[in-house]
Amino acid sequence: MEWAPVANSDEQLLSVLATLEECRAALRQSGKSDTAQLVAVAILDLRMKLSHIGDAELKVLCEEMLLSDASDARSQRRRPLLRLIK
Repeated sequence: MEWAPVANSDEQLLSVLATLEECRAALRQSGKSDTAQLVAVAILDLRMKLSHIGDAELKVLCEEMLLSDASDARSQRRRPLLRLIK
């Protein structure tokens, strides 16, 4: 296995990301929303890798979103948009 330069590696990952986005759209159109959501998780993971975002940063973001939702919607009860489970 050869080591590719970072730029080339990122280009390959961007290509994979584009393909995953197409797959997610096709799954949604065919009514497979659960499977589309699983692909969306893979897309998020890939985007995090491309942007060099670690698990700790994602956890902080999720916590901030939960706090913001709690303060903005005290009168409305709704499910959190994103929850990190480890």
